[in-house]
Amino acid sequence: MSWNSLTYFGDSMLLLPTGVIIALFMAWKVTGRLTPWAWLFTFGITGLIVSISKFIFLAWGMGSATYNFTGFSGHTTMSATVWPVLLWLLTGGYRRGIHRTMVTLGFLLPVLIGISRVMLQAHSPSEVITGLILGISASSLFLFANRHQKVQAFTLPQLAVLLILPIILLSTGKKATTQNMIEQLAEHVTGHPAWTRARLLAELH
Repeated sequence: MSWNSLTYFGDSMLLLPTGVIIALFMAWKVTGRLTPWAWLFTFGITGLIVSISKFIFLAWGMGSATYNFTGFSGHTTMSATVWPVLLWLLTGGYRRGIHRTMVTLGFLLPVLIGISRVMLQAHSPSEVITGLILGISASSLFLFANRHQKVQAFTLPQLAVLLILPIILLSTGKKATTQNMIEQLAEHVTGHPAWTRARLLAELH
């Protein structure tokens, strides 16, 4: 698998609809009535924090030249939020060993996605590390709060229904334009061109 293929597992085009699908299936498969709403809150707040961190840099240059930080890595943060919870949902009705293994894989995949972002020079290590901390904190808090909820096992047809849209999106490889949207918003609000990483790093010289 190439870095480009791996990095798509953290793209908003894939994760945003997947996050909504997770909430819908939680309403069906998880005993707690508030669990889907807790998930949407967790998912939404995490995405908002990422967007705000990007916006304040693009608008006003609020970042760190020393640490080469321009905002949380969205791919890393949101994948660390989504994948552990998705695999918790998918395997919650199976044996504890299988369940724990899959959730662990859900936490490892974002690490690889974060590495891909650095290898593709899309983000600095500081942006990936802080994104991992934020995303893993969000998913861990959600899973801890819902550790006593019972999850019904999925049948193969149910798994197919749950995964069909993510699989279609993975096959197309179409990328989200959220970064461009935030950049345009920053330029509209401030009335000047968005800040760039090069401009931030120029402060070191």
